[in-house]
Amino acid sequence: MTNKRVSNRYTTNLREMRFNLMEFSGGLGDLGTFIPLAVALSLASDMNIAVILIFAGIANILTGVIFGLPVPVQPMKAIAAVAIAEQLAAGEIAAAGLLMGIIMIALGVSGAVVKIKDWVPIAVVRGIQLGVGIKLALKGFEFIAGTPWLALDGVTIAVLLGALTLALARSKKIPTALVIFSIGAVIMYVNMPTGTAFFFPGSLELTAIVPTVSQWEQGMLRGALPQLPLTILNSVIAVCALSGDLFPGKRISTKAMATSVGAMNLLFCWFGAMPMCHGSGGLAGQYHFGARTGGSVVMLGIGKLLVGTLLGVGAMTLLQYYPLSILGTLLVFAGIELSKPAMGVNDKRGFTIMILTVIGILALNTFAGFALGITAALILKKDNHLR
Repeated sequence: MTNKRVSNRYTTNLREMRFNLMEFSGGLGDLGTFIPLAVALSLASDMNIAVILIFAGIANILTGVIFGLPVPVQPMKAIAAVAIAEQLAAGEIAAAGLLMGIIMIALGVSGAVVKIKDWVPIAVVRGIQLGVGIKLALKGFEFIAGTPWLALDGVTIAVLLGALTLALARSKKIPTALVIFSIGAVIMYVNMPTGTAFFFPGSLELTAIVPTVSQWEQGMLRGALPQLPLTILNSVIAVCALSGDLFPGKRISTKAMATSVGAMNLLFCWFGAMPMCHGSGGLAGQYHFGARTGGSVVMLGIGKLLVGTLLGVGAMTLLQYYPLSILGTLLVFAGIELSKPAMGVNDKRGFTIMILTVIGILALNTFAGFALGITAALILKKDNHLR
C-alpha cells in the first residue's frame, strides 16, 4: 500500500469519527473485561496500574485512528491468567508480551495469518464467537452472583440495570453504557471508606524492563505459547470476521489486525505495559452499547490516559472499589452481542461443527474448541448426509 493510500485512509477515518455521548457510551462497553484483569494483574505482579492505563490508552487512540472502527484493546487473557495465578515477575510478563509481539508481526507481515484464516471454516469461526460469547456472559453472571442480593453493589441492582439495558436496546439517543457506568461510579463513591485517598499523580514510574535469559524462557513457556492460539483465533480471525458482520464493506484484514497486535506489544511491553490484544468480545460489547466509529475508542483512550496520569497508582483504589455487579452486567451483554452472528449458521453440517467448537471452548478452552471444530469439519467434509 502506497504512502498516499495510507494517508488517505487515515484522513477518511479521522473525518468519519464521531465524538458524542453514544460513541463515548459504546467505548465503555468493554470495561467489564478490562478493569478486573488490569487490577488483578497489577496486584499479583506489582505492575504499576498507572503505566498499564497510560499505554492501554495510547493503544486505544492509535487503534481508533488506524482502523476507524471501535476495535478494543484488551489484556491478553491467557498471559494475564497465568501471571495472576502463578504471580509471574514483571520481567516474565514483559518477555511474554514482547515474544507475542514478534510472533504476531511475523505472521502479519509474511501473510501467514491470511493462510490460517483461509484454512479455518466459517462454521468454526462462528463457533468461536458463540463459545467465547457464552463464556463472557457466564463470567458476567459469576461477577453478579458473587455480590449480595440486597446491596448497592448487588444482584438486585444488576437485574434492574439489565432490564434497563434491554428496554433501551433499540434507542439511538440514550447512551446506555454511560448511564450504567455512571451509576456504578456513584455506587463506588458511596461504598468507598471515608477518607480514602486516590490522588497520587507523582507515583508514575516509567522505567525500561529488560528480561533476563530465564525470564525470556519462562515468558515463552508459561505466557506466549498458551496465548498464541487464543490471539490468532479470537483476537485476529474472529474479530476480523465480526468487523465484517457489524460493518459491511469495512471488514479489517487479518494481516492488518495481526500486525497491530504485534506492534503494540513490541513497542509498549518494554516499559511495563500489560500484554495487549484486540478481541471479538470487546468489539461486540462496544458495538452493543453504541460505538460505531473509531471515535469511541479514541475517547476511551483519552480517559485512560487522564486517569493514569492524574491519579497515578491511586487509580488502583478507584478500580478496586468499582461495583462487580456493574462490570458483570456489561459482560453479559457483550457476550450476547458476540454470540449473535452464530444465528447465521443454518445448515446441518455447519451447525454441527459450530456446536462442537462451542462444546470444546466451554469444556476446556478456545484452542480445544478450535481443534474439535476443525476435526469435525475434516471428518464431515465429504459426508453429504449432513449438508
